[in-house]
Amino acid sequence: MAPTKYLKPGDLIEISKGGYKHWAVYVGDWFIVHMSPTSGASSSSSMSVSNEKALVKKEKLTDVVGNDTWKLNNSMDKDYKPRPAEDIVRDACARVGELLRYSLFEHNCEHFVKKLRYGEAKSKQARAGGLGMCFSAIVVMGSSVLFPPAAVIAASLYVSGAVLAVKND
Repeated sequence: MAPTKYLKPGDLIEISKGGYKHWAVYVGDWFIVHMSPTSGASSSSSMSVSNEKALVKKEKLTDVVGNDTWKLNNSMDKDYKPRPAEDIVRDACARVGELLRYSLFEHNCEHFVKKLRYGEAKSKQARAGGLGMCFSAIVVMGSSVLFPPAAVIAASLYVSGAVLAVKND
């Protein structure tokens, strides 16, 4: 685990949870604020597509990370001006205890913390996942007799290009 001396209040934390990334905002003294599933699962478990609500929690970074890895990720700073740190921390802490709508593609933990830091709810993870689902649908549709193979190949190349564009954002 990286020492928190490199973290500043308002920084975004990306936690690797196997097949997905969980996001939180650092508020100081080893504490983070993040969205957590309400299905009775622990904050370190994955949020599935079927969860519809998430609770905003303030917890120790080490408790949420557990045996996983994490890193500082303010990568959008080059494209968006971060809000003042005191505003980010104040607004994050004010949300603690709120029950929020959860949507994998429209309102997930990454959207939540990026809205706090930048004033913009963005999620590269959700965009990439959505494009991946489109690609899967095209492949499945292509296996039917209604979709000629050339159309499947063209659509696949188009979606692949879109996925690469997302990764380069």
